[in-house]
Amino acid sequence: MTPEMSTQSSDKSSEGAQLAMSLWEPFSRPSLTPSQIQDLRLAASKMTGAPRRAFQAEMTLKYCRGSARLAETILGWSRAAVEVGLGEHRTGMLCLGAQSACSGRKRWEEHAPEAAEALRQLAEAHAQQDPTFRTTLA
Repeated sequence: MTPEMSTQSSDKSSEGAQLAMSLWEPFSRPSLTPSQIQDLRLAASKMTGAPRRAFQAEMTLKYCRGSARLAETILGWSRAAVEVGLGEHRTGMLCLGAQSACSGRKRWEEHAPEAAEALRQLAEAHAQQDPTFRTTLA
């Protein structure tokens, strides 16, 4: 082995070590104190639904480099909830849970469709069709 070959192989091995270290950087712990972690947990526990997921996603992006697994490990949040929050943050669309989408009192129009249609026809008969708001009396 010539000296040039050994220099080239050591350069390649140091590049490999640097690459390996750079791959592990996203998994290193963020610089949060235990007091800050406790404060973030408390803030998240005071919220529910979409605001909570939005808060968790923002803090995950800020302190955990966008890793839901790291947020679960460090902050104790549900990884699934954080992933949903990150998806909502990325797309701008809010996800509805089954509880909020399928429960609650139905609108009266759904209970009495005949009455709703009769009221709609009655209102249309007296509705103003002319956008200038002129009446037949003027």
